[in-house]
Amino acid sequence: MQTVLLVIHLFVALALIGLVLMQRSEGGALGIGGSGGAGSLFSARGVGNALTRATAILAVVFFLTSISLTLIAKHSGPVSIFEQSGSPPVEQQPPAGNSGNGSSALPKLPGSSENQPPQPKVPVSQ
Repeated sequence: MQTVLLVIHLFVALALIGLVLMQRSEGGALGIGGSGGAGSLFSARGVGNALTRATAILAVVFFLTSISLTLIAKHSGPVSIFEQSGSPPVEQQPPAGNSGNGSSALPKLPGSSENQPPQPKVPVSQ
């Protein structure tokens, strides 16, 4: 039930965003209700009223689905990790190769000692 309501809620939110963007603004930026020509389905006023009415209806549906999702989540039980009761958290163990003295977990190169980094072989002229 919660998943279905969440999908409906997302579709309503997307439709609400689209309707708000289609409405005619003061400057007429993205509005589709321009001059009501002969080929338009509605007049400019009719398109504005239809978009305003549809926006209001979708806003009410959005609020109802929001409240419903909140109530369902409240009654479904604790989902927070702070509210869950169960086994105590497991402490992480250091990797097997790491002795805990701050050494690297990378494998050692052959011929290198624990305390000294490997020295490059440079020819020495005498």
